Amino acid sequence: MSDRQGDPESGVNPEPDADGQTDTEIDSDHRATLATRAATAGAAVALDSFRTELELEFKDGKTDVVTQADRDAQAAVIDVIREAYPDDPIVGEEDDALKTVPDTGPAWIVDPIDGTNNYVDEIRAFGTAVAAVVDGEPIGAATVCPALDDTYRFGPAGASVNGDPLTVSDRTDPETSTVCPTYWWPTDRRDQYAAATRAIVTRFSDMRRFGCAQLELAMVASGALEGVVTNRRANPWDTVAGVGLIREAGGVVTDLEGDRWRHDSDGLVASNGALHDEVLAVAREIDAA
Repeated sequence: MSDRQGDPESGVNPEPDADGQTDTEIDSDHRATLATRAATAGAAVALDSFRTELELEFKDGKTDVVTQADRDAQAAVIDVIREAYPDDPIVGEEDDALKTVPDTGPAWIVDPIDGTNNYVDEIRAFGTAVAAVVDGEPIGAATVCPALDDTYRFGPAGASVNGDPLTVSDRTDPETSTVCPTYWWPTDRRDQYAAATRAIVTRFSDMRRFGCAQLELAMVASGALEGVVTNRRANPWDTVAGVGLIREAGGVVTDLEGDRWRHDSDGLVASNGALHDEVLAVAREIDAA
């Protein structure tokens, strides 16, 4: 990684190879490729149980659902990562995986089924997300939505969906733009959900909500949405892969203060960049509620 470049004891060569890549870039590319392979493995497990009879468990509240498919998909992702990087920390949503992202060094962030409520309700908007990070910053990631047959990924070669390059929307007029309130609000904070709806529909052309944060972020990266917003602190497994996609596709992601977003930031404001001030105003209006 960058802190190892040029260190004669690290074995990392800062000089480019015949293709113009340094060892650090080659490692980043390998991790990005592995993230795609791991997410694909987890998504295949999830798809295999999709629209079958599922036994449900509830973690924290009536809508915080987990299934055996979540656990099996996470195990499949971890198996792929462990084969190549047996000692790297893995942050994941389910079971005994780490819940916080290390501040230094390489790590992996896994959401085996993002959009579990959609999955349980037999709605196709769900996916498996895997991000490779170094010092807390994503260097490569993939979100595989198997029921939609879409694979979003980014790495040193850029951002893509199903192999086609991704770029954010170039819209600059809020009255022709669409924004999504993500990472929804619990029942005791529905005043903020209402505030989010009001703030979006009074500033923008329309609102969408898909119930799958990683897919919603990927839609900003692809230009299908102009913004995604919440004033809540979101879990890293719900966000980091999509944040990396947006930035690689030319968009902007900040916290409520307008500072660069990190996995531990309060709030998440993602946009195509041109409309960021307007989306940020929505986030602040929600928070004021």
